[in-house]
Amino acid sequence: MLSPLETLMPAGLSPGALAFILGTALIAGLARGFSGFGGALIFIPLVSIVTEPKLASAVLLVADGVVALSLIPDAVRTAERRDPALMAAGALFGVPLGTALLVHIAPVTLRWMISGMVLSLLLLLVSGWRYRGKAYPTLTLAVGFVSGLFSGAAQLGGPPVVAYLLGRDMPGRTIRASIILFFAISTMISATSYGLNGLITRQALFLALLVAPVFSVGLYAGSRLFGLASERLFRAVCYSLIAAAAIAGLPVLESIFG
Repeated sequence: MLSPLETLMPAGLSPGALAFILGTALIAGLARGFSGFGGALIFIPLVSIVTEPKLASAVLLVADGVVALSLIPDAVRTAERRDPALMAAGALFGVPLGTALLVHIAPVTLRWMISGMVLSLLLLLVSGWRYRGKAYPTLTLAVGFVSGLFSGAAQLGGPPVVAYLLGRDMPGRTIRASIILFFAISTMISATSYGLNGLITRQALFLALLVAPVFSVGLYAGSRLFGLASERLFRAVCYSLIAAAAIAGLPVLESIFG
C-alpha cells in the first residue's frame, strides 16, 4: 500500500529523476536570475526527459507563478497597461489552442516540437532582433496570441513578447513592468486552461511545491551573480545552456538520458 507521500508523487518518478528535476530547476532559476530570461527554455525540454511534457509544463506554471507573485504590485504601478491588456486579449485565444496541443499530441511528438520551438526561440534571442516599428493594436494582439500559444503548449511564451517590447521607445523600468504584468495575466489564463483540461493535478501541485523553493534560490543567486561578470559572458552561458537543454531533450537521445 502506498504511503500518503507516495500518492502525491507522479507515478514512476524515481528519486534520481526527482533530483534531476530539482537540479534543473536550480539551473533554470540561475539563468533567469542573471540574464532575465531562459528559465522555461531550460526547464521544459530537460524535465520532459524524465516525465511527460504536460506535467513539466504544469509544474513550471505553478512554481513560476508562485515565485513571481512578489513582482506584481510594483508592475501594476509602473507598467504601461495598454500593451499588456492587448497582448492578454490575444493570449485568451492562443493559450487554449496551445493547451489543446499539449493535451492531445503524443508525448514523443511534443518533445520534438518543444526542442524545435526552444531552438527557434533561441535563434530569435541570439539574433538580437527587436521590433522597431509602430505598435499597432492588431500586431500587439498577434504577439499576445503567439506568446499564449507557446505558453499553453510548453510555457515558452517569453521570447516573442521580449523581442516585441524591448524595441519600444519606453523606459526600461516600464518595459520590464509591462512584461511582468502581461505574464501575470497570462499565467492566470494558462492556469484556468490547464485546470479545465485536468493538467493541474495534485501530483503537479506537490512537485511544484518542491520545485518553487529551489527555483527561487537559483533566481536569487543568479541575480547576485549578475554583477560579478559581464552581461555578455552571462548571456553567452545562458544561450549555451538553452541550446544544450534543447538538444538533450530530443527523443533521439532517449537511450543516453532515459
